[in-house]
Amino acid sequence: MSRGLGGATESRRWRHRGVVLAGALAVLLAGCTDGAPDSGVRGDAAPTGASTPAPPTGIASGPTDETATGDETATGGESTTDAATSTVTSPGPPDDTEVTSEAPQTVELPRGGTEIFPDYRLFGYSGLPGAPGMGRMGIGDLDERVAEMEERGEEYAGGRELLPVLELIATVVHASPGADGMYRTYIPESVIQDHLDAARRHDGILLLNIQPGRSDFLDEVRHYEEWLKEPDVGVALDPEWAVEEGQVPGEVYGRTSGSELDDVAHYLSTLVEEHGLPEKVMVYHQVHPGVVQDELDMHPHEGVVMIKSVDGIGAPSDKVKTYNKVNETRPDFVVPGFKLFYEEDAAMGPLMTGAEVLALDPQPQYILFE
Repeated sequence: MSRGLGGATESRRWRHRGVVLAGALAVLLAGCTDGAPDSGVRGDAAPTGASTPAPPTGIASGPTDETATGDETATGGESTTDAATSTVTSPGPPDDTEVTSEAPQTVELPRGGTEIFPDYRLFGYSGLPGAPGMGRMGIGDLDERVAEMEERGEEYAGGRELLPVLELIATVVHASPGADGMYRTYIPESVIQDHLDAARRHDGILLLNIQPGRSDFLDEVRHYEEWLKEPDVGVALDPEWAVEEGQVPGEVYGRTSGSELDDVAHYLSTLVEEHGLPEKVMVYHQVHPGVVQDELDMHPHEGVVMIKSVDGIGAPSDKVKTYNKVNETRPDFVVPGFKLFYEEDAAMGPLMTGAEVLALDPQPQYILFE
């Protein structure tokens, strides 16, 4: 039976996921302390909506604002400042100063260009280090997994250039409330950095997967603002794990609304414009028609590619039925996506081949393996 349509298969998977999450969090957070720079748990140490974290260490920053930065020289009353976001020239006395401000210079995607479609096919692995049951990317050496991803993805490329995607579960839901009552924990920023470094070594992109618990998606996305200012980092929202007051993740299906998704897309669009970024990916996963409500409240946003990934588990025939059903409410401007599960799908039938996946209507533009 397909995931999202009920039944014993899904109940077993949720119970299994609870055990996997507990073990993974124990591994990731061992030795960490609340509030430490790389603890990843400050979301449980402070209320949702707390101030944005300090910029991650070691990441290459793109243009940030219109403040002049860079190398300055002063010779005979002249000063010149070169920066990605502004140019200041002082050819004479102070009262003759001429100031020219320029918009941020747009950087390109890792494999070129600033637009994702129609040139690229996104193909990715998801996961969490130390939690093999949560995705293929959490198994073994990270670079080996990305190399494997690129090789496997060729079957699903359909004549397009492949753009590798590392979908890292960064905000992890769990069945205990935590110090702030939000039922979620942030992984250490050092883990995010490791995955961004790996994405860059392979000219791919990183998506930060968010399982918000009782928090709001926009608050959770804002938590990662310094990462999202990077040209190769986007988000993947998992409303299955977005629950309301009085609900516990894993006991009920979570849900979100088109309006909440639209708020996130608008926020990402402002980052793209302010920092001269290429198109930014925003995925939302959906396992059942009721998980995303009022999708028509969503609107296109400049610089943001919105992708709806259908996550049905089961034999190929069941997955196709779920894909067709869930896509009935997809707005025209939202790009279709499709997820395959190594363990669960294989247990109920053969994994769908590249030809079978590309034969889906509409054809998926983002194909993800968990």
